[in-house]
Amino acid sequence: MAVWLMLVGGLILLVIGGELLVRGAVQVAERLGVSPLVIGLTLVGFGTSAPELVTSVQAALNNSPGIAFGNVVGSNMTNLLLILGTSALVTPILVQTSALRRDAVIMVGAAVVFAVLSPLLPLGRLIGLAFVGALGFYIYMAFRRESAAVPDHGAAYDKGLAAQETDPALAPGASASGSMIPSLLIAIAGLGIVVFGGYLLVNGAVSLARSFGISETVIGLTIVAVGTSLPELVTSLVAAIRREADVAFGNIIGSNIYNILGIAGVTALIAPSQVPPQIASFDNIVMVAVSLLVVAFAYTGRRIARWEGAVLVAGYAGYVWWLWV
Repeated sequence: MAVWLMLVGGLILLVIGGELLVRGAVQVAERLGVSPLVIGLTLVGFGTSAPELVTSVQAALNNSPGIAFGNVVGSNMTNLLLILGTSALVTPILVQTSALRRDAVIMVGAAVVFAVLSPLLPLGRLIGLAFVGALGFYIYMAFRRESAAVPDHGAAYDKGLAAQETDPALAPGASASGSMIPSLLIAIAGLGIVVFGGYLLVNGAVSLARSFGISETVIGLTIVAVGTSLPELVTSLVAAIRREADVAFGNIIGSNIYNILGIAGVTALIAPSQVPPQIASFDNIVMVAVSLLVVAFAYTGRRIARWEGAVLVAGYAGYVWWLWV
């Protein structure tokens, strides 16, 4: 019972803390005069990935690479199969050609690079720096495209937009006046809650693995990954319900790019680790295959139909069954 309380409590704190952290940071940035576009592409976009980031870093520092990198790969699998599939069941996912041609290719490329490097060498600080640098360049290019006379909306933009539409407090100009101190305190409190929530989640996951004789990698790929992907689940479903299916697609693609380049990159920078053999030899390959499948679905007809969404959800059920049996 105590183990499950740690897991559930950790997940709840991660979601609450992540929400407070992003909200406070956005308010501070607005009062400092940072442009709404920069806020959306950075603070809001990356802030929704705070649960994955804190959990993976804490797991790596705790010498639990199975949870750290299982969370990254498992979150990508959850995004593509479960969340995108469920969103397509709600309403068919329309796909913008630019997002498919550019951002989806970047997502697949990042997954391939991660899959190739994982079995060859530990993910050290040099690789982590390269990943984070690549993410920084990706966001910079996204900013240039969105700042053009005719904006070219991509996955990074959609990821921030999806979060802003789910939480009106994150919308541009929602809180640009007033004292900065309360907002700063909210951000600091959110950060503390996220860190404590990550601590509970990681320790609960390790205890669960030891109690039931399950590998930490499997726990990271499934329970931890689903829990930390809750923000993406909420934002994508809200976008689908509002018939903004293209935003839902961009949100998932953007989240997967952030996960590989940002979460895995920062984790490698702070706590270099070797990707567990199971992930390197099996799950990474599945992640690349699923990424290609989603791109193929999106390419045919520039949409992901309901039947394709059903295939994705069924694929996730089969993947989890394979891991646990």
